[in-house]
Amino acid sequence: MSITPLMPVYARSDVRPVRGEHCHLIGEDGRRYLDFAAGIAVNIFGHSHQGLIGAIQRQAATLMHVSNLYGSPQGEHLAQRLVDLTFADTVFFTNSGAEAVECAIKTARSYHQHVGNDRKFELITFNNAFHGRTLATISASSQEKMHKGFMPLLPGFKYVDFDDLDAVKAAIGPNTAGFLIEPIQGEGGIRTASDAFMQGLRALADEHDLMLVLDEVQCGVARSGTFYAYEQFGIEPDILATAKGIGGGFPLGACLATEKAARGMVVGAHGSTYGGNPLAMAAGEAVLDAIAAEDILANVRDKGAKIVGRLEQFIGNYPELFEEVRGRGLLLGIRLKVEPRGFVAHLRDGHGLLTVSGGDNTIRIVPPLVIDDGHIDEFMDRLSAAAASYPMESAGK
Repeated sequence: MSITPLMPVYARSDVRPVRGEHCHLIGEDGRRYLDFAAGIAVNIFGHSHQGLIGAIQRQAATLMHVSNLYGSPQGEHLAQRLVDLTFADTVFFTNSGAEAVECAIKTARSYHQHVGNDRKFELITFNNAFHGRTLATISASSQEKMHKGFMPLLPGFKYVDFDDLDAVKAAIGPNTAGFLIEPIQGEGGIRTASDAFMQGLRALADEHDLMLVLDEVQCGVARSGTFYAYEQFGIEPDILATAKGIGGGFPLGACLATEKAARGMVVGAHGSTYGGNPLAMAAGEAVLDAIAAEDILANVRDKGAKIVGRLEQFIGNYPELFEEVRGRGLLLGIRLKVEPRGFVAHLRDGHGLLTVSGGDNTIRIVPPLVIDDGHIDEFMDRLSAAAASYPMESAGK
């Protein structure tokens, strides 16, 4: 038998973490890595946050799972906190970002179809977006690399260019149910929508009675400098998918919606065996507690601005390698003039710095939100050494 016990769908690196200490990972061989990948924007408090660890331990010793056949005091309490902090009136808990986006898609369709508008099922989505790996979420993306092997795609999605309001207007038709967008594209290259574009989508949704659905799986939960990124655009969505940071490393996601948007989500319309389990709810509570108590938002804005300032000075030293700095808060990216995966590997293997490659020749810089100035110094030292030693002749220009 030649297949590996773990299904071989990942091009895994040789890094094999066995322990985490705050903003560092320690490999099986004892090597330390500065973790500016954070589990792809998941481990917002790093790897040893005592508040999160303690909450999970206490809840694991009390009650882990009962299913949604019964009342959920834990889920009700966390849902109310999210309602109080956001635009939303109601919350459905999931186990992942893809599940949260699936629920958001279903909620947008059900809004129209609950009252007999069955033809309104199509969501306008945006080129280079990433919404997950389920059949519906890969269908919502224009990225052909995710479609290969899984055709035919599910109908109901129309792709247009990101940040192009005229293209959106032209795409609206009798089947349009709404818009599905990442306000800041993550995997697509840390591309931030303009204020005018996001406000234009909100106006179009209001004009045509459509749903504005935000995918804030990566940019939400303090990552961009506000609790959710939509706050920075002067709008509110109808539906929002969230995950990653909301569990701090524990699998947790949620679909948030207004009462109007959720009118079709009635008994039997949707469900989840594990979604909203007491253990996940304890993790979510600990995350919200820490964001408030540790003034995480202020730290994100401060440290993000410092990294951007230093990067913008630094990249000019290597004009053949770097092009620009992107992003907000601690959802940052550097656009390269070479294919990014080779440089990400060079950072990791040669200099012990973990980052994440992205689309549009970008490397993503998504550290834990609790980094301090010492971590920034360490990051810049490792990045500088990597840039100085990078073999441009093999960079795949």
